[in-house]
Amino acid sequence: MKKEKQYNFIDLFAGCGGLSEGFYRKGFNALAHVEIDHWACETLKTRMRHYGYKGDIKEVLEQDITDENIISKIEDVIQGKRVDVIIGGPPCQAYSTAGRVRDAVGMATDPRNFLFESYVKILEHFRPPFFVFENVTGVLSAMVNGKPIFPSIIKALGKLYKVTDNANMLIHNTADYGVPQLRKRVIIMGVRKDISDKKIEDLYNGVIKTHWNPETPETERANKKIYVSVKQAIGDLPPVEPGKDGSTKEFLYKCDNDFLARIGEKGVHPLLDHIARKHNDLDRERFRVMIKNNWTFGQLRREMPQYEHEHARVFDNSYVVQWWDLPSKTILAHIHKDGFQYIHPDYNQARTFTVREAARIQSFPDDFVFEGARGEKFKQIGNAVPPLFAEALATSIKNNLDDIQNDI
Repeated sequence: MKKEKQYNFIDLFAGCGGLSEGFYRKGFNALAHVEIDHWACETLKTRMRHYGYKGDIKEVLEQDITDENIISKIEDVIQGKRVDVIIGGPPCQAYSTAGRVRDAVGMATDPRNFLFESYVKILEHFRPPFFVFENVTGVLSAMVNGKPIFPSIIKALGKLYKVTDNANMLIHNTADYGVPQLRKRVIIMGVRKDISDKKIEDLYNGVIKTHWNPETPETERANKKIYVSVKQAIGDLPPVEPGKDGSTKEFLYKCDNDFLARIGEKGVHPLLDHIARKHNDLDRERFRVMIKNNWTFGQLRREMPQYEHEHARVFDNSYVVQWWDLPSKTILAHIHKDGFQYIHPDYNQARTFTVREAARIQSFPDDFVFEGARGEKFKQIGNAVPPLFAEALATSIKNNLDDIQNDI
């Protein structure tokens, strides 16, 4: 039997490791993770130890990627090993439509707009056969100094690589890959131009949709499973009162649906980070009325104005119940400030998601340990690529690397 080849990756803007988790799950080896946030780096190190990496984990570089010596620092760590793929996504806040609504002037001058140039510089130095570049859909329409930024990104990435600017190929909804969350993201992949027998379409065709979501046209639902719901994702977790800790060293994981079987292990294991935020009585009443009536916050404000918020700067989506029978809405880094857009659907609990519930909605495995205080954990989760979606990307990259083994 032919021995399977192990492929190596470099992870840029690594965050807590959602994207790399998908590659670890497909047997890839990490040469380097570059990340500026301290607690995300600590999480990366903890996860690498889980996968058997030893020592002080030099592969995690807690560095500013714009550092002029960043390439030599990466070189020092990878020590001449072959790089098969570079993965990563520059911070999305600079391109997000929410960011533009909040601060249109700051957007134009935000230095994060040009972090993609650091990605390109490292990519062009190591020149792996393939790359994966992840970002928010807002990158397609973001303007910097009156000019769209996306054509500049495609042009830069396309200098040495075959790429596409076809939005139908670029935009992916993670719910289509078994993640219990409606989360649209742009995935730019590239094939090095000298690899003649690989088209860019080969990479995208290898990313297989396994599920349909509520927005999927009827004509495209054949031979796919129905989306994973919030109930399937977190319904087995024990109830917990606001301000209380439901974590335990011994929790019986039944893993009684396909999703839980993919992210967990049957049996008795620790349940981590199941701590609920405190809420005042009025907010808990709001939660309950919305859940009981199946209302949005906008409906609550109009039907029962006594529950209107005292702050003027409140929107109809400031409070959002995530319903049992649907995928969750997109988990965002804002969850570290408050959880009001992630209200648990259980009337009796009347609270927002715990860290573990948010991690489940992002498809992080149950044994994934997040380092730092609760706010840091929420931020890491909100910024991450869902691991099960990352695994779908890694599957395509692995299969396509297998195809070109003789060329690399």
